[in-house]
Amino acid sequence: MIRIKARSVTAGVVEGEAIVSQMPISFTGGMDPDTGTIREPSHDLEGRSVAGKILVFPTGKGSTTGSWQFYAAFKRGNAPKGIINVKAEGVVAVSAIITDTPMVHELENDPLELIKTGDFVKINADEGFVEIEGKSDNEKG
Repeated sequence: MIRIKARSVTAGVVEGEAIVSQMPISFTGGMDPDTGTIREPSHDLEGRSVAGKILVFPTGKGSTTGSWQFYAAFKRGNAPKGIINVKAEGVVAVSAIITDTPMVHELENDPLELIKTGDFVKINADEGFVEIEGKSDNEKG
């Protein structure tokens, strides 16, 4: 297990399967709030759902209505349950704040290098750290 320090954006503790993008994400038009599926053409997560996952990505992008779209996905049970950003920006931070989604950023090591899709990740935004475990032996195949 790897434990790294992080800066909290919102409070909370959550754990689960990571889904990792090397690209910024816009919740306005980039994520379907009815499914949690990334629908931005040519995005590295296009066609994949972020619902119920720990979403790891560099930063947000796009319209201020992204917070409303994230909130709509949250109310429908289709939002990520935790967010790890390299650097938080306003729209994603507000999305986490209005939905009480645990969120961290500015980790002491680059999360995009350390975390892989399918890894088990715990965000402890109350104490300011992230724990990363690799995939279980059954999932490595």
